[in-house]
Amino acid sequence: MPGTTHNTAVAADWQLDPADAGACEKLARTLCNGGHDQVDSSAWLTRARDAWDELPLPLRRAVRRFRRHSGPRGTLVIGGLPVDQAGLPPTPAVPGSVQRRVTIPAALLTMVACGLGEPLAYLAEKSGALVQDVVPVPGQETFHGNAGSVPLSFHTENGFHPHPPDYVVFLCLRADHDRTAGMRVAGIRQALPLLTPAGREALFAPEFLTTPPPSFGPGTASGAEAEPRPVLSGAPEDPDIRMAQLVTTPLTPRAAAALAEFGRACEATARTLCLTPGDLVVLDNRVTVHGRTAFRPRYDGADRWLQRTYATTDLRRSRDHRPDDGHVLAS
Repeated sequence: MPGTTHNTAVAADWQLDPADAGACEKLARTLCNGGHDQVDSSAWLTRARDAWDELPLPLRRAVRRFRRHSGPRGTLVIGGLPVDQAGLPPTPAVPGSVQRRVTIPAALLTMVACGLGEPLAYLAEKSGALVQDVVPVPGQETFHGNAGSVPLSFHTENGFHPHPPDYVVFLCLRADHDRTAGMRVAGIRQALPLLTPAGREALFAPEFLTTPPPSFGPGTASGAEAEPRPVLSGAPEDPDIRMAQLVTTPLTPRAAAALAEFGRACEATARTLCLTPGDLVVLDNRVTVHGRTAFRPRYDGADRWLQRTYATTDLRRSRDHRPDDGHVLAS
């Protein structure tokens, strides 16, 4: 957003106008017809994929342009989406909360995921649900994951896996009471110039071990977590990232120094998104890390509530991990 400085709270890059927001809501409601549709069913996903083409042109155009090139920040924030606030139930407060039944927010998330590629989920995370709740859970305040409320360190989603998502999409249904929770985002395109030549070289070397995050539970196996990988890969001038500060371990002294340097570069270029209901965030998971500031939940049914889904640009490449050619990676 023009004029935005780093490390400051920012709003949406742009807002849907009321007419387009109304059109989004009307279309999403058509996907809720019957009340028994399941987000994860292939038949409903076909409906959502077709419905994407009927969303307002400004929204589709923004997502399409972002898909082609995600820009210097690797982040797109669109405000003003309908989330049916009057009809929202209390914020879930149980471990592993997901959205199986079609709602207006779930329909919007899924349509956008279809515009980016195809929705994706992991069986070992949130029971393989395509739409997942990101909510604080009583007793899990210090959990380093989406159920916690302590600071969440920078990470790409599921970098340990052979097939991490290309995009992570969030929709804010409720903000936290104190408006202090912030999504922290940093992109390699702004951090890369801050790295030394030696640091870049080390980050491109396979001298790092990334294991599954706590949200996958103990004993998760990917068939690849024991294989050393680089943090950066691809084009030296515009690389991809795979890392999570909590679960990426450097295997050499130079790797340790480079990972620390990368962390400092991310801190120096990060911005904080203080989301309000109706804000949609699309993160290019290939070039962006994200985290969260601390906040204080009250567990009164009105706590912070985001919903999340993943998208991949090429569902075919993970075919050997998806039973029956579905959208859930079983291993």
